[in-house]
Parts: sequence; structure tokens; C-alpha cells
Amino acid sequence: MPYTRDDTSDLETIRLWPHRSLPPQGFAWVIGMMFALALLPLFAVLGTPVLWGLLPFAMGALWMLWIALRRSYKDGDLEEVLTLSPDLVELTRTNPRGPAQHWKANPYWVRVAMHPKDGPVENYLTLHGGDRDVEIGSFLSPDERVALYDDLTRAFDGARNSAV
Repeated sequence: MPYTRDDTSDLETIRLWPHRSLPPQGFAWVIGMMFALALLPLFAVLGTPVLWGLLPFAMGALWMLWIALRRSYKDGDLEEVLTLSPDLVELTRTNPRGPAQHWKANPYWVRVAMHPKDGPVENYLTLHGGDRDVEIGSFLSPDERVALYDDLTRAFDGARNSAV
């Protein structure tokens, strides 16, 4: 599950990040296999002028795959951190490109809401409180958002009970 929950102290922290389907070792394997497969047809034209016509296209395809995978890794640098104490809840979203986004509210008034079919994604998860509503975990799978909803509900119920 691509989130962790740390509630060992008075301050509870939930950290969320997108799932990485291709680890760095897999990245090396994909690039290596693409290189080998791109060179395979070039062996037939080795020593002919046709090689110099095909080689730039083969290396260009390899370069474009490299760029696309690096871009995908950069997009995966997204992170959301929810910090919950008895008197303050803060959500910080660190975007891969662009400034970080912050939201603060009193946890006593915050409500966790799940919209099974109404949101842009299935099981859309929002926090209602403070001066606006914010989404959380939009990059998680629907099942992971259900589990996160249960954890957030328990965490906010605990914060409300400790504040009273």
C-alpha cells in the first residue's frame, strides 16, 4: 500500500505517494532490452550504407523511451503528507513541478467524505473543513482509497476524542 501511518506520538502523520510500477532496476532492464532489440535488425545491414540510414532512427527511439521513462519518474515525485494533532490538521501536497500546496484546519470540524461515483475518480476522497474542501489520495487505487478512508476516519475520531 503506497502510504504509511505513524501514530507513535501525539502527532499522527500519514504519508501518501503514487505507486511505482517500474523500479530503477526494471528501468535499466527496459532500456537494455530496447537497445538489444533495436540493434537486432541492424545486424542484417551491417557494413552497408543502409545502416547509417537506420541507426539514427533506432537510437532516436531509444532516446525517446529514455525521456518518457524519466518523465514518468519525475511525475512520481508527488507526495502528500497529512499531519494531525489534537488542535491542528495540516495537509501538504508536494507537486513534481510547481509549488507545494498547503491546507490547515481544526481537526474537530474536519469531516472525511468518500464519493463512490460522484468524483473524478472512483471512491473520490475529500476532507471538508477550514475554508475549503481538499482532495486526498487521488493517485491511489479505489481499494487503497477505501482503506485510507477507514484510517482517516479513525484518526479524526481519535483526535476529536482527545480534544474533548
